Amino acid sequence: MKNMFLSRVTTFAVISALAMLSLAGPSSAQQGTTPAAPLAPLAQQAPAVSQPPAALPQPAAAPAAASDAAATPAEREGKLLKAAAAELKELSPWTMFKSADVVVKAVMIGLAFASLVTWTIFIAKMIELTVVQRKVRSALAKIADARSLAEAQFTLGAKGSVLASFLAAAMREARLSAGISSDAGIKERAASSFGEIVRAEARRIRLGMGLLATIGATSPFVGLFGTVWGIMNSFIGISKSQTTNLAVVAPGIAEALLATAIGLVAAIPAVIIYNHFSRVTKGYMELVSRASGAAGRLLSRDLDRTHVSGSHSRTAAE
Repeated sequence: MKNMFLSRVTTFAVISALAMLSLAGPSSAQQGTTPAAPLAPLAQQAPAVSQPPAALPQPAAAPAAASDAAATPAEREGKLLKAAAAELKELSPWTMFKSADVVVKAVMIGLAFASLVTWTIFIAKMIELTVVQRKVRSALAKIADARSLAEAQFTLGAKGSVLASFLAAAMREARLSAGISSDAGIKERAASSFGEIVRAEARRIRLGMGLLATIGATSPFVGLFGTVWGIMNSFIGISKSQTTNLAVVAPGIAEALLATAIGLVAAIPAVIIYNHFSRVTKGYMELVSRASGAAGRLLSRDLDRTHVSGSHSRTAAE
């Protein structure tokens, strides 16, 4: 009995020990896994921190390749802009003239020649008008005290002034009308001769004025024609180069506008000079009218003197 009791106690003790061990196993497992849980995030965070430096070059390489592929048209346009900028730095009127179209060159040369003609006429007419005005004023001052046509001709001498022409016409008419008692007819015929001399002098002194008027009126339109032609060529160049950048098409437009500038350079002085010579010519023609009146007065004195001497001779004969 005693042995049976001991075996039962031993069996109960073993079962109790096994039960306690089975209950202590899960708790110890939970205690072993609980401190290991915080280590897992640290292990996961450590690779996350160390991984980006190794992965950074990979995303940067793709945009670099894409930017290189997309920069090819921009580089081409940049080269065009650089070439245009270099051309603009060297842009001058002479350079624009040399690179212009044949038609635009012809327009520029024609306008430059017209400008040269304008200034040549200006210099020639200034000298001519100054000389003839001085001659007429001097001749009028010399014959102011003359009493007859013969005395006036002797005072003037053989100087080629318009007043000498008036005196010669009056003397010729008086000589051709000798024996005619109608003074009114002689004066009328002399006035007709004076009118022809005045008109001839007006035509002579206005020589070149019509050319100035033509240059002043047509030069802007000729320059505008050259501008239109040049801009048309610029638009053709735009269509060929397939770019609308102003730096690329600016040289062609500048060449076209140069024609208009030359047209204005030729037209503006021509108009100013024409207006100036119109005033000066008008003043000179007034001097010519004064000379015509002076010759007419001398002729009238000679006719009156002839009649007075004729009446005296008749009275003496009676």
